[in-house]
Amino acid sequence: MNFSRVLFFALACLRAFAMASAAPRWPFKDLEKAGQRVRDAVISAAPAVATVGQAAAMARGK
Repeated sequence: MNFSRVLFFALACLRAFAMASAAPRWPFKDLEKAGQRVRDAVISAAPAVATVGQAAAMARGK
């Protein structure tokens, strides 16, 4: 009888672990990464855009 209790407990634990699943994958993760890349590109391009703006202003004579 003791063996059957141990076996039942082991099978119950195995079933509990089998039913538990990892956190679901965020479906918009790729879109979120693309947005972060765009944001980073805009931030890194800001000095170049400012330089082009200054050059255009100097070309216009302002």
